[in-house]
Amino acid sequence: MSNHEPRAASHEELQIADCRLQIEIRNALRLAARGSKLAAFFLLLAVCCLQLAASAGEVRARPELITPEAEQAIAKGLAYLARTQAKNGCWRTEGMGGAYPTAMTALAGLAMMAAGNTPCEGEHSENVRRAVYFILNSTTRSGLITAIVEENRSMHGHGFATMFLAQAYGAEQDTDLQRKLHEALTRAVALTAKSQSFNGGWLYAPDQNGDEGSVTVTQIQALRAARNAGIKVPKSTIARACEYIAKCANPDGGISYSLMSRGSSRPAISAAAVATLYNAGQYENPIATKCLDYLKKLLKGSNSATVFQGHRFYALMYTSQAMFFSGEEDWKEFFPKHRDELIKQQNADGSWQGDFAGHVYGTAIALLVLQLPYQYLPILQR
Repeated sequence: MSNHEPRAASHEELQIADCRLQIEIRNALRLAARGSKLAAFFLLLAVCCLQLAASAGEVRARPELITPEAEQAIAKGLAYLARTQAKNGCWRTEGMGGAYPTAMTALAGLAMMAAGNTPCEGEHSENVRRAVYFILNSTTRSGLITAIVEENRSMHGHGFATMFLAQAYGAEQDTDLQRKLHEALTRAVALTAKSQSFNGGWLYAPDQNGDEGSVTVTQIQALRAARNAGIKVPKSTIARACEYIAKCANPDGGISYSLMSRGSSRPAISAAAVATLYNAGQYENPIATKCLDYLKKLLKGSNSATVFQGHRFYALMYTSQAMFFSGEEDWKEFFPKHRDELIKQQNADGSWQGDFAGHVYGTAIALLVLQLPYQYLPILQR
């Protein structure tokens, strides 16, 4: 049987498909409520097509470029995350500089949702739900999402956590939990907007009034996820942030570390910049186009570990998104090579060691990369 021939769906696959349909219906209703009636119409039309396929009891064997080996690696990685989750719902890194439970929990939760799990459906729904409650319990009165004792650089985790809650909010069916998620997201967005620097970016803590690339792209993606979920986000905040990235561009097309400390282009931050500009809908942005060309030149004939040095997993997470969003040609050239590299580097227990930050970090990012073709996460859909 070829990868594109239909087969009978399992009970679990039908459950996941049904939950995804419900998510898309709610997304369409939110689009309509915001006045995007044409977008809502086409989304509902796609939902109807999915519903017909689901009602026929058939699903695709697997998305294009997902091999049996990739499926096996994904299953092992998800199992590793499931058994390493703490009783209170969090994950921690064993890497240098802190445990960062908010960031690790958000990334691991996103990796599980990228497999089709939601807080209410899927094999690992209970893991996702426990992660949601941990993140909610980490929301401070100011709106900052952090386990402050363990996260001395809180804004990275705040950004990832906001994005995770936004994805969970769109999939949640319990009205009481929906209300709590809406409140947490509203406060988180307000904190992010308030913390934006004069230049338009963000730094490691909300009160530093500074900026650098890696934190800034995390906040942009989080804000877009929240906005897509129906949370009110100031357009000017996202616009200023995208302008900040443009100001950090170097003549070679890459993005520097920060506006005040420019220096040479940073490949990892450049990858993140392209992904988030595309994520913000700026597909024709000349900065994004030139930066993508910069990345392609670096990667051509080179190993990703050499190009991205100590930030390989971080860079792969964003480079894969950039290539996925840019089109089929770039994606088909990029993904198979890095898919196979990740499969070979998986540990026997199902984990990946990532960027000196530990196995939870590496495993979550590897799974996000490998599962992009499934398009379960709304923020990572074409």
